[in-house]
Amino acid sequence: MTDAETDANVAALVTRVKDGELRLHELEQHADADTATAARRALVSEETDASLETIGSYGFPAATAEPNIENMIGAVQVPIGVVGPVSLSGGAFEGESYLPLATTEGALLASVNRGCSVINRSGGANARVTKSGMTRAPVFRVRDVVEAEALVSWVRDNNKALVDAAAETTNHGELLDVTPYVVGNNVYLRFRYDTKDAMGMNMVTIATKAACDIIENETDASLVALSGNMCSDKKPAAVNAVEGRGRSVTADVTIPRSVVENSLHTTPEAIAEINTRKNLIGSAKAASLGFNAHVANVVAAMFLATGQDEAQVVEGANAITTADVTADGDLYFSVSIASLEVGTVGGGTKLPTQAEALDILGVRGGGDPAGTNADALAECIATGAVAGELSLLAALGSRHLSSAHESLGR
Repeated sequence: MTDAETDANVAALVTRVKDGELRLHELEQHADADTATAARRALVSEETDASLETIGSYGFPAATAEPNIENMIGAVQVPIGVVGPVSLSGGAFEGESYLPLATTEGALLASVNRGCSVINRSGGANARVTKSGMTRAPVFRVRDVVEAEALVSWVRDNNKALVDAAAETTNHGELLDVTPYVVGNNVYLRFRYDTKDAMGMNMVTIATKAACDIIENETDASLVALSGNMCSDKKPAAVNAVEGRGRSVTADVTIPRSVVENSLHTTPEAIAEINTRKNLIGSAKAASLGFNAHVANVVAAMFLATGQDEAQVVEGANAITTADVTADGDLYFSVSIASLEVGTVGGGTKLPTQAEALDILGVRGGGDPAGTNADALAECIATGAVAGELSLLAALGSRHLSSAHESLGR
């Protein structure tokens, strides 16, 4: 198709929308995805006087993004860079890797990169996924607490029936357990699944619906909502801090005193004290669910780079940073993220740029065995968080935080 023909098709689609013949979301039924996207962009530009030329300059076929967005007009480009390479010994990841981070916050990558160099000078970081499981928690209405107890007992005695019902909906997910919570005449059942290399929200929602159908057929309980917020998704929640959601992952490193003093220009004692007074006591006083300095910075940047659900950064910030001076006078430093919801298949990981970022880490697609690529991604994010936390606390300890931003012009 020539440019003139494409322009004519775009103009015709715009006219049909203006005349009320078509709605914006129907354009893909009458043209290819790129033409439909161009038509929406032309209409919005005309009606708002906004120039959308840059938004319209994207480097992948619009059809690629159809599972990820509706009413597409183009793409937002966020600068992406790398830090490292950083050395990591994990349960799923072993070796050195650059870490891709997408952000508009100046000085972030410079700071994380400094932390990575300190990790390397200390022999590398360790990381392990300590718990895994994506959750969905429907809420049921019962008559009273007697009926609530009967439902809880039924669920406990019929676990296999629920496992089998969930298994019929997916070849990849596996129901691990169901935890009940009773509040008056409300019963919340927190289903937890192994979703392998997928983040798995759609998977567990569909599987849980099948299990709920069995419960409604076999008990007197009535399903009120497939999600009762005990999951808890995309909200700060203590249940996720305690029980975990997605991947619970910890990364740590022991940094020799000489490296702290020569590379970070502070002392292990200073970093440990700042962490206690700022990240632990300060966060407690603020009633924060995250006891850290800025773990969300690295989580968000790596989420954007690798195609994760950016709204789940709120749970990814649910992290605790610890710092201790060892008996030898060195610095032990760790970050534990309770609810890191990541995947290497499905969702935004299929978009071309995000897939390339996963290739930088070597974790694109399904792992062998299943689940190891998502575990490795979680370990890499946690290691990046260690680097970011370490660099920021050291900057506070050396009184260099403001001067670093000034020198970088950020």
